[in-house]
Amino acid sequence: MTKTESQTLSDRIRDASEQRQFLTVLSADEARARFESALSLAPRGVEQVTLADSLGRILAEDVVSAIDVPGFDRASMDGFALQSTDTIGATEEAPARLRLNPELLSPGVPPRVTVQPGTATAIATGGMLPRGADAVMMVEQTELRTDGDGDCVQVHQVAAPGQSWASAGSDIARGELALRKGTPITSREIGILAALGMNQVPVYRRPRVAVISTGDELIAPGEPPHAGSVFDSNGAILVAAIRELGAEAEHLGIVGDDAKVMQAAIAQALAYDAVLLSGGTSKGAGDLSYRVVERLVGADGILAHGIALKPGKPLCLAAHAGRPVVILPGFPTSAIFTFHEFVAPVLRALCGHAHRAIRQGIRATLAVSLRSELGRTEFVMVGLLRTDAGFVAYPSGSGSGSVTSFSQADGFVPIDADSEGVAAGTEVVVQIIGQGLEPADIVFIGSHCTGVDYLLGHLQQEGFAVKALYVGSMGGLAAARRGECDVAGMHLMDPETRIYNRHLLDEALLCFAGYRRMQGIVYRRDDPHFHATSTVAPLQAALDDPDCLMINRNPGSGTRVLIDELLGDKRPPGYGVQPRSHNAVAAAVAQGRADWGVAIAGVAAEYDLGFLPLQEEHYDFVVPRSREQRPVIQRLLELLRDPDVRSHLGTLALMPSDS
Repeated sequence: MTKTESQTLSDRIRDASEQRQFLTVLSADEARARFESALSLAPRGVEQVTLADSLGRILAEDVVSAIDVPGFDRASMDGFALQSTDTIGATEEAPARLRLNPELLSPGVPPRVTVQPGTATAIATGGMLPRGADAVMMVEQTELRTDGDGDCVQVHQVAAPGQSWASAGSDIARGELALRKGTPITSREIGILAALGMNQVPVYRRPRVAVISTGDELIAPGEPPHAGSVFDSNGAILVAAIRELGAEAEHLGIVGDDAKVMQAAIAQALAYDAVLLSGGTSKGAGDLSYRVVERLVGADGILAHGIALKPGKPLCLAAHAGRPVVILPGFPTSAIFTFHEFVAPVLRALCGHAHRAIRQGIRATLAVSLRSELGRTEFVMVGLLRTDAGFVAYPSGSGSGSVTSFSQADGFVPIDADSEGVAAGTEVVVQIIGQGLEPADIVFIGSHCTGVDYLLGHLQQEGFAVKALYVGSMGGLAAARRGECDVAGMHLMDPETRIYNRHLLDEALLCFAGYRRMQGIVYRRDDPHFHATSTVAPLQAALDDPDCLMINRNPGSGTRVLIDELLGDKRPPGYGVQPRSHNAVAAAVAQGRADWGVAIAGVAAEYDLGFLPLQEEHYDFVVPRSREQRPVIQRLLELLRDPDVRSHLGTLALMPSDS
């Protein structure tokens, strides 16, 4: 490397290290107010679409009926049209006898004969009520007879005026407002529009939203990954979220960290009704997006950059010609949360929805304590579990970089900027994400395992709604004791008896044998520390080398208990790194971020790692006694006994237990 190249690299490192602070950090409310006041929130015009294409659109005009619905007096059941006065006193023993008129009124057949006193006309459901009739007697209360005077009908019950028919316009009258402007068109509205004979429907034009992903590290899903690359999940999620709201989304692709290329892409995007970028909004030297946007929209166009939020502080809100230009943070959870909190209400307004719809909230009890940073409003993603006492909220995911935390969440809990946290057991209001909350048929809480993934997937394929939260063995046990789950998965050993799980039961809990799995040390196959076939010597060699990094597991997990027993009072380098899954341990070792850890054999094989067995453990399923007879629990127990299921578990290096 030349001296000039070295200086250039040094300068870049220095610039990247000296992250400039946000000049003004606004509260969420102030940032939202500034942003929305600079926008034109009116829908972007009206267009006519066919009835078949109107589903999911927003009605742009009041719909006033030009016809009566029904358009005629219509029979509501099969029977006979008659004059009610002719049935006075009619009984089973003394029926009224009426002469049958020579016509049958099927739907769509105009009546030709007037119903005179002493006569009746056969009519089908939906048929036009003939002149002279004021009631329809259901066919079950009549009997046909033939005598010398011809066909007649005997009526065994008194009919009331207006019985069993609907008058013209009784559903919708001509000139009546049938649907209001701004109504979302669902299958119900489709039915009304069809009944009014409308094939062309006035709807608001869908706003067009440009989506740009930024960053040299990004690659599109489907492309071959390379060292340091990251698949662009934000672009795909944002496009889908925009379409869920009823807007049109166009992903303009991935733009690297090149200011000229980025400026050209954003300039093209400004022709759309809204522009969304993800990434490049922090104040570091490598974050270009906000600088390019500032050049294009002007300094006055930047309405907020830096918001007292967690997650989402780097969010940048801008406007150009009354149109929103938003740079979302690059981390997935931060990006999607800030989208739903700041962008989605704007897009809903542009689609024609009422701008300030009341956000749906559900009261729930917080299962665990939440800590928060003073001075920033924090939004914590939570999953909701339905219990006999109401809803319980569990935090979901881990940090703004987690892709799954948002997808697994039912909603979020806001923590005020002046609060340091919320204690477990506190009642909170959970703001729901999406269209509603579907109760699960089975709630699983506990330790993660590939076998659990398989079993729950099997149940889901059979039509059961499944919800799973992986919080470790101790967390699952605590949830089962509180009645917050149907099943807890755990592998916790009694250090005295070496028996798994049974020692932790009480009268309210049942334990069902699951399967056995081998825990062991995982390492890269070319690591010389672990070439011996026994466990003791390689472990001691690793512990003696300060450059040999371990990776731990989270407190409360069965694996952590095993690790602490293995290490005793030793705390080797890497002990403080505590991921929540076997896969995370294996990935860290495979990628060289750590040199060894403890995981199960099946995961070691998946990552092509070396494996030194430590201990066979029992992974069991704990069920509250009150839930045992639920059909979904019985089905889970059947699966654990099923030969095909047991065989498949064997392919995952899991050995089904017999008792």
